[in-house]
Amino acid sequence: MNEERIIFESGSLKLEGLLAKPDGPGPVRAGIVCHPHPLYGGSMYNNVVDAALQAIWELGWASLRFNFRGVGESEGDHGGGAGEAMDAAAAVKFATSQAGVRPDGAVLVGYSFGAVAAMTAAPEIKDLGALVLVALPIRMADAAALKKFGGPIVLAVGDNDSYCPADRLEAIHKELGTRSQLKIIEGADHFFGGYEQELAEALAAMLKSV
Repeated sequence: MNEERIIFESGSLKLEGLLAKPDGPGPVRAGIVCHPHPLYGGSMYNNVVDAALQAIWELGWASLRFNFRGVGESEGDHGGGAGEAMDAAAAVKFATSQAGVRPDGAVLVGYSFGAVAAMTAAPEIKDLGALVLVALPIRMADAAALKKFGGPIVLAVGDNDSYCPADRLEAIHKELGTRSQLKIIEGADHFFGGYEQELAEALAAMLKSV
């Protein structure tokens, strides 16, 4: 899928991103991907972001990856989480306003810190189709926030993830009930090195039903 560089607004800030839309008749759903922690080198150029994009493209959807405020060419400074949640919501609004893209049913994907931003933003986004949380860092996250979003939730984690212990994520999955799906990838840690293809395939399979 060919991506084009775009600029969109989050409040008074201009953020950079890469937008891709499939050829052919639309409208199609959109998948928006939030990257890991900016203060630890996270950006939209990341192996797990790439895996999420692979899953989105396999389904024939449009995609938007973007840099949070203060990252790359995006304006502003790190927002401590609240600002990044605003960025995630703005990214969904931008993606779903594009020609050939459905205004509803978008899927918001977050990896690590990006999962916290996505989880925080999701309840405030109108007509969001699903929330995908990859390696949600449970110590940083208020899991109760998940109850504020009433739509489908997709969870993925490696069984060697020290930031997101698989048993704790499984407990959250069970508490969410039937609207939640969970994939635990054996052998993977928080960074999914060498497990990107397995992650992409798992995400695509789970997203087919949301």
